[in-house]
Amino acid sequence: MRNAPLAAMCTASKEMRVQKGFIEPGEKPKRFYKDVTVTAENGGFTVKLDGRNVRSPKGGQLRVPTKALAEMVAAEWDAQQPYIEIAAMHVTRLAFTAIEAVPQAREATAAQVAQYAATDLLCYFSEGGDSLYERQVAGWEPVLRRAEHELALVFQRATGIIHAQQPQETLDAVQALALDLDDFALTGVAFGTPLFGSAVLAFALQRGWLTGEEAWTLSRIDEAYQEEKWGIDEEAAERTARLLEEAGMLERWFKALA
Repeated sequence: MRNAPLAAMCTASKEMRVQKGFIEPGEKPKRFYKDVTVTAENGGFTVKLDGRNVRSPKGGQLRVPTKALAEMVAAEWDAQQPYIEIAAMHVTRLAFTAIEAVPQAREATAAQVAQYAATDLLCYFSEGGDSLYERQVAGWEPVLRRAEHELALVFQRATGIIHAQQPQETLDAVQALALDLDDFALTGVAFGTPLFGSAVLAFALQRGWLTGEEAWTLSRIDEAYQEEKWGIDEEAAERTARLLEEAGMLERWFKALA
């Protein structure tokens, strides 16, 4: 009969190799667990694989603040069949970031969001008079006005390639808004800002003003316009679909934290 403690150690070792990325090049680890469950523990929620806690890359226990978010993580692990694709497990990886990286770098993370706001996509319009400009105004101005009215974020607009110098008060306010968020919400905003090229869109999604698809659509008005004129190749279409999926994941992330 196989030694039970040794079997458990081997399974745990394989689990840590998967979660820490210690996989040989070209190797796809097979699913090594049967059951995925969510458990309330120590004021949060954990995900267990055959009764063992999912661990962060540094070996810490993966504990999230809401049951809904834990269920999102659990769904990713339960969907791994027959191989485990860590790169495709966006919620798990984002949760690891919120647990291991952001708490020690909150100021730097918020500062990065503010840096994006300094050149926020929504502030750069096409030269007036063309249909692209009209689309940008129709899509972006309502979001910018809401950010001004509800968050006191006053942004300067620009047309063409002229740089718009944003008020320092606005950038300071963006950083303060980011720092007011808990680690998980801040992680989501920090993920969404480069995804959309816009801190305003990331905050809009976090606050429920927009869906993930709406934020993603607004972020690529320029690209969609060019695709209508020149077409789209297969590689670009695949990238668009992948990033749209990430935007949808981020919408669910924020809803699960609410």
